[in-house]
Amino acid sequence: MSTTQSPTQFKSVDADGVSIFYREAGPADAPVLLLLHGFPASSHMFRNLMPLLAPHYRVIAPDMPGFGFTEVPASRQYRYRFEDLSHTVAAFVDALALPRFALYVFDYGAPVGFRLAMAQPQRVSAIVSQNGNAYEEGLGEAWAPFQRYWQQPTLENRLALREALTLETTRWAYTHGLADASQVAPEAYHLDAALMARPGQQDIQLDLFLDYASNVAAYPRFHEYFRAHQPPLLAIWGQHDALFVPAGAQAFVRDNPRATVQLLDAGHFALETYAAPVASAMLQFLNPILR
Repeated sequence: MSTTQSPTQFKSVDADGVSIFYREAGPADAPVLLLLHGFPASSHMFRNLMPLLAPHYRVIAPDMPGFGFTEVPASRQYRYRFEDLSHTVAAFVDALALPRFALYVFDYGAPVGFRLAMAQPQRVSAIVSQNGNAYEEGLGEAWAPFQRYWQQPTLENRLALREALTLETTRWAYTHGLADASQVAPEAYHLDAALMARPGQQDIQLDLFLDYASNVAAYPRFHEYFRAHQPPLLAIWGQHDALFVPAGAQAFVRDNPRATVQLLDAGHFALETYAAPVASAMLQFLNPILR
């Protein structure tokens, strides 16, 4: 395997009737690491992490439907549900002919990645969960208005969540809990907000807010997967996250004794301030497994 670092490339591939934009770096013959982003981000969130991992792995980060630069034709009549996102990511993996890979999951990427792992456990060599929740105790108080919408899916409760799609709330998600918010590059949350402001995006995101309840309902199945297959798992968590609190990281050990937990002095978007420590922890964790 070549150890020469390759620059990040920006590509698209057709899968599941969708033109999926993705970033790729690293040697083509290296072990594969699949990075799955969360809300309201895209593969752009991995821009600092990928160059640190690329000398060692083939690193691939797609934009899921409804995010980033992935294009979903109107004729596709795409249903924005987490089950459908998982199906599309599985089609993406098949389109790139990836027989086996490690997963990095964050936020929305966690329920998508865990569904992928449950469906094809033999393909997943390891999991890194960075604030990627799978336990009810991991849901912080910031979820209260979303839970209200799940319990009472009225138009009033739906429209109340439009505040979560504003630039101000996006900035908060990136900077909350940080001693120095100036460490976060403003283009990150401005890009997310600009992409969410495109026509049709508001309804897409509100649909996903409602369907997040399906992920909570699936938590027991995720736990069963962890118990049955015990994948090597690193839960590396920004401990100041108000959305997915540290109890969610610590809970992985309950179902998977192969899980290890590391808390960072960071917020929800830990890669904005801790990309290098996260990369170092990942290499220490993954190298014995993937080499």
